Amino acid sequence: MKGSVPEFDYPKGTDNAYTTYRGRDGIAIGGIALRTLFAWQFDDPNILLTGYITAESRILLHRNIQDRVRTIAPFLSLDQDPYVVASGGRLFWMQDAYTVSRWYPYSQPGFGEGSNYIRNAVKVVIDAYDGTVGFYVSDPSDPILRTYQRIFPALFKPLASMPQDLQRHIRYPEDLFLIQAQLYRAYHMEAPEVFYNREDLWQFPRGLAGIDGGSTPGTPATPMAPYYMIMRLPGEPRPEFVLMLPMVPSRRDNMIAWLAARCDPPEYGKLIVYAFPKEKLVYGPFQIEARIQQNTEISQQISLWNQMGSRVIRGHLLVVPIENSILYISPLYLRAASGQLPELKRVIAAYGDRVVMEETLGGALAALFKETGPGAPPVPPGAADARARDALAHYDRAIERLKAGDWSGFGSELDAMRPLLERLGARPPEDRK
Repeated sequence: MKGSVPEFDYPKGTDNAYTTYRGRDGIAIGGIALRTLFAWQFDDPNILLTGYITAESRILLHRNIQDRVRTIAPFLSLDQDPYVVASGGRLFWMQDAYTVSRWYPYSQPGFGEGSNYIRNAVKVVIDAYDGTVGFYVSDPSDPILRTYQRIFPALFKPLASMPQDLQRHIRYPEDLFLIQAQLYRAYHMEAPEVFYNREDLWQFPRGLAGIDGGSTPGTPATPMAPYYMIMRLPGEPRPEFVLMLPMVPSRRDNMIAWLAARCDPPEYGKLIVYAFPKEKLVYGPFQIEARIQQNTEISQQISLWNQMGSRVIRGHLLVVPIENSILYISPLYLRAASGQLPELKRVIAAYGDRVVMEETLGGALAALFKETGPGAPPVPPGAADARARDALAHYDRAIERLKAGDWSGFGSELDAMRPLLERLGARPPEDRK
């Protein structure tokens, strides 16, 4: 970087835009002695021979962000999923970091190399342009981190000093949530005899693992991974960003509960669980996958696409809680055999016993809640038109709630629309013209 030749940045019309690195990071390459040392270190004689390098040139080391953080703070454990965010016209990597221990008294080893203590004590921010790293304390009460703070007083900063725009991008880490969910499978049991006998043990739902995280027929079942989504939790006034995971009873596939970790302040870090009544049957993800594969129209269409030089990619099956019910959504992509760019072709939706596949999410939801109720009495033409208008109004409001991430409001509108559609589906033939 900072060489004698500008670097290509991006195409601009018929020309190209060039740039020169102006970050403050990196090691000055210096004179011939340092250049010789770098050429030997990186086994690259071009560092000595090229004319592109100048006295202003600098070398960037540890460009992989996790390698960079581990080099600075090797005593921290890192979450496996760093994510990039945009702020102020710049890109930043957000990396969750943990303090861990194997020596916490009376605690069950449950992860890593027998560790039984973990805190998400640090949020790390890495500037994607110049590699500047900031360590922000997210859990000042953690005794292990407080010890590290005394050892390295200049390394850690309070979370309040993180730019406000970056603070809005903080999310609950997936690795920590998985550890907590794994332990909660047993520790949700409060009766000692039930806990001892593991009578009400939960497990992660099974899913069908396919290419790109989707599912294809015949692939082995794998545990379902938690996922982030925007939704309005029951009883809450506004949508929020949550990390959630369904739960099913041990050795069964019906859903028994779902867990969520809240990511938005001031509720950040709070874990909640919603349990379904044990006497109520709620289909789990694996059962819905089976119903999708058993649907002749869907399976035939997928088989046809797979035989036409294309490849079908099933996206993740999303579990969307709506009041006391569950809506399942799964995108379906099509990719040419010679290409690498998938195209969204269909959306699969399931609710109760119904499974549909349409071109758009709105179309899938409309198809999901139409027709049924053949035993209902005939409806006069005027009343039918009024009910059709009412149903359309509920549908429009449901789509608005869906776009706003208000799943509770979306469910309420669908609940109001369903009886109208059921009655309309029972009209005599002469009233359907």
